[in-house]
This record gives sequence, structure tokens and C-alpha cells, in this order.
Amino acid sequence: MPSSITGAHGEVVLPEGSVDWEVEVVAVLGRTLHRASPQEAVAALAGVTVGQDLSERDRQLRGPAPQFGLAKSFPGFSPIGPWAVTLDDAPPLDDLALGCAVDGEVVQDGTTAKLLYPIARAIAELSQVLTFSPGDLVFTGTPDGVGMALDPPRFLRPGQTLTTWVTGVGRMEHRLVTG
Repeated sequence: MPSSITGAHGEVVLPEGSVDWEVEVVAVLGRTLHRASPQEAVAALAGVTVGQDLSERDRQLRGPAPQFGLAKSFPGFSPIGPWAVTLDDAPPLDDLALGCAVDGEVVQDGTTAKLLYPIARAIAELSQVLTFSPGDLVFTGTPDGVGMALDPPRFLRPGQTLTTWVTGVGRMEHRLVTG
């Protein structure tokens, strides 16, 4: 939800539950896009930025049906920034290095080459149903290393600092606090 978007630096209030990290490249649409091919999807991008797709896993997995969008929509759960980089100034979309660290410990370190779907394909697939408008943002997926998948699972706590980066695009830093 738009109310979950916040800037690249500052505080994020953690609700009760199991809040997890997900570094992502965020695609910024530069023009209207509908029923596009992957090549058309890339041509429609104004650029990319850094994103952190925070997720409260208890709410996300509470049933009878999972609530993926709702659990990612708390205020401040979608930090982006600090700027958008045009594709001619960014490294290739299919090999962007991205990661995040909790209190300086790297917990995610990957590349977009290892995502389930290449960024262009993901946007093209979404455009088969959605009509994108200029300025729309698309969180494009996360590499391995989310806290829920660790053994034992690990989640964010108040007082920690979450640093998120995409090499050649930007870096964010957030202090996690209680509400």
C-alpha cells in the first residue's frame, strides 16, 4: 500500500510479531504499460531504486488464506531510495548485486541473476493483468537469506539497524523501533 512507503533513512516502527527482511530492486515505471513483452517492459522503465520489503510473517501466514499484501503494508514497511537510477547509469538488470545487513552482519547477499524470474519477465507477466502508470513501483523479488528460512528462524528486533543496498544504485539504513 502507498502508506507503507517511506524514505531511505530513518526509523521503522515494528509491530508485534515476526518481522522479516527482504532486499529488493524496485523498478520505477516511466510510462503506461499493459500486456507487454519483457523487452517492452524494460523500455517502459524510468529506472530502478533500492527497496526493502519488510514482512510480518505471523500475519502473513495466518489463515485460512495467507495475507501476503496485508503483512507487508504496515506504515514504513516499504522503504525505497535514496534515488532512482536510470538504466543507462545502472549495472545490467539481470546481474545487479543486492543485499542487506542487520547490525552489520550480512544476512542477504545475492544478485538479480538468481531471482525466480528476471526483472523484465516479472514486470511483463504482471502487465498481462495490471495496467501500469508512470511512477508506479514494482518490488521485483528477493534473493536467498530471509530470516524466516533460517534454521532457527530469525526476525528483526527493536534497537537493531537494517542496512540495505543494491550495488551501483544506492544504500539505505533504518533503525528499528517499537511503537
